[in-house]
Amino acid sequence: MHAVTPPDSRARAPRADNTRTLEQLAETPRTRRLIENRICYAGPHAELSIYDTWWPAQDVALSAERVLYCGMLQGRKVMHGATDAPETFLPGESFVLAPHQEVRIDFPDARPDAPTTCLTIDLDPARIHALSERLNQAQPRERELGEWHYHPHALHVPHSPTTQALIERLMGLFRENHPDRDALIGLGIDELIVRLLRTQSREMLLADARQTPPRHGLAAALAWLERHPEQPLDGAQLAREACMSKARLYRLFQREVGCTPGEYQQRLRLARARQWLREADAPITEICYSLGYRSLSHFTRRFKAAYGLTPGDYRRLLIA
Repeated sequence: MHAVTPPDSRARAPRADNTRTLEQLAETPRTRRLIENRICYAGPHAELSIYDTWWPAQDVALSAERVLYCGMLQGRKVMHGATDAPETFLPGESFVLAPHQEVRIDFPDARPDAPTTCLTIDLDPARIHALSERLNQAQPRERELGEWHYHPHALHVPHSPTTQALIERLMGLFRENHPDRDALIGLGIDELIVRLLRTQSREMLLADARQTPPRHGLAAALAWLERHPEQPLDGAQLAREACMSKARLYRLFQREVGCTPGEYQQRLRLARARQWLREADAPITEICYSLGYRSLSHFTRRFKAAYGLTPGDYRRLLIA
């Protein structure tokens, strides 16, 4: 394990390798000012880095030779180049870059008393492939859905509280000096990869669900939930949309999406709430009831449990 500690503000910052822009210095008439600092922890088959950005910056390059998982811890970034349009990256979200895929990052809110903080974990493609093969043997998918494997594309999605807890657990494991540290990190990395594979599979199913008609019954059920997140869940109706029995649909949901239809509907509601808070000026109460919640307090508790912020705090973060 090693760490890169912050240099003195008058010292010359160490140069990073060519795959990542790790630190940038801004010239002033009398000194150099640290813009970004990286602390790196080595582990088995992975490396965890924590970045603190202390001053606003634009067009900072980030790429890696391996699959790079990114998670925001504090503040916000604007990511350019990985998707068709710039993406605002916030706490409670995952951003995954394919090998050698470069993004350019803006840090609009960073300041010394409230740095923008994120982590990255680089993932070994061989380990991803091995886990994909284990999933194909232990939990083979239906033929129409294809085999488990990693698709080298950028992925930006809100993640669940369970994934957030996993990230925090990995941060602690990488930092501690425990006799079982490497074994526990390996288990945590495997869990993160499995969650990545399932999330990417779900996003591909959703892309299929937006076609007319969807090519698979599960995609049809996902499409119905996407169109009607505010309606009370009716398992029998959802099964009719999928053209399969309710029992089979719920088994497929658990295996492919990793949760029940009801749990997935809650994720959709909260993701839609985030979108509306970001893109619309509607009052929070209106957003709450439009998404099928019966009380503002219940909506606020759900939102904070998922993202660590109340809806009001989330909106204020975006306009700060």
